[in-house]
Amino acid sequence: MKGRWIVRGLGMVVLVLVAVTAFSFIVMGLWNWLVPAVIGWKAIDFWQALGLLVLTRLLFGFRAGFGFGHRMHWRGRMAERWERMTPEEREKFRAGMRHRCGHHRDAPPEAAG
Repeated sequence: MKGRWIVRGLGMVVLVLVAVTAFSFIVMGLWNWLVPAVIGWKAIDFWQALGLLVLTRLLFGFRAGFGFGHRMHWRGRMAERWERMTPEEREKFRAGMRHRCGHHRDAPPEAAG
């Protein structure tokens, strides 16, 4: 069982290294393609691109998941609200969401027109 976790851990390390390398090359390529032509600054190499990535993470935060955690926070709050709702409130909420999202086929004919 321990061997499986070691292999997974090494796989994750390799995946992170490949991702960081790929992002560094993407930043370097985009910088060297756009910035010298638009602003007139000089081109950068791989290590400078990696440094820019590290700098942006330092300046804008180390949130894991590239910001997805912030977007998923609403699920916990919604689950709490949902638990406090009565069945009638839940059905009213569902009907309102169907109407807002364009699912008018579920509505009575006089409301759909």
